[in-house]
Amino acid sequence: MVALRIQDLKEFTKKLFIGETFDKWMVREASVVTYNRFAIDGAVRRGYYSEEERQEQGIGEYSFWKIIRPFCFSLIKGKRLPESFAIVFKLPPAQTARFLEAHGLSWKPEETGLYINVRYEDQALYCVSGLSVNQFTMDKSLEHEWDEAVKGFLKKEGIAAETG
Repeated sequence: MVALRIQDLKEFTKKLFIGETFDKWMVREASVVTYNRFAIDGAVRRGYYSEEERQEQGIGEYSFWKIIRPFCFSLIKGKRLPESFAIVFKLPPAQTARFLEAHGLSWKPEETGLYINVRYEDQALYCVSGLSVNQFTMDKSLEHEWDEAVKGFLKKEGIAAETG
């Protein structure tokens, strides 16, 4: 796990809430605190879509940021900054499989969750890499590879960040 402090808050939030930088990431959960605390559970409800709709539209276990972004943006826009917000992004299963294969890691995609946790509070914004696996291991190669991948993603997207 690596915590990266975002150096340009305005540019990052523009990419997050207006741009498409995170649109292909799944949202596990999100919360925004303004005059109330708003919480979003990103899990797609099984009975809401038919199986045919799920397949046609590529709907998985969690909603994509592209769908949730406008709601979150509507909560933060205005003259006042939010007190805080937090978003837990999950790499989609197909991309997780590609990541594991590309790095020669033997984890099964369905047993691996790769995350970026975005957290804004006290006028500071952090991106924290995270992962979940369904078995204990002393091997930290997955964690190290994911930490580097998150740093690379931010750099590729033109997001300046420093460890800390």
